[in-house]
Amino acid sequence: MNRKIRDKIIAVCDQKILSKGENVGLSFYAFFKNKNDNPELLMEVANWWIMENKLDHFEKAVKIKGLVMTHTTQV
Repeated sequence: MNRKIRDKIIAVCDQKILSKGENVGLSFYAFFKNKNDNPELLMEVANWWIMENKLDHFEKAVKIKGLVMTHTTQV
């Protein structure tokens, strides 16, 4: 996962937690616009979410942030 999407995921999680509390759930679509303008990146995050981590459609933002922060990044 590249640093740019990793940082965006962390920022979105932080914003959602701040506005809705630590119980807020997210899907991987929360990190993308309502357009399919970067299908490769969408599939990379979907693969990480579904195949690598076996996550449900909605997961707690605190869980996602923790997973992303421990995920090895590509430079």
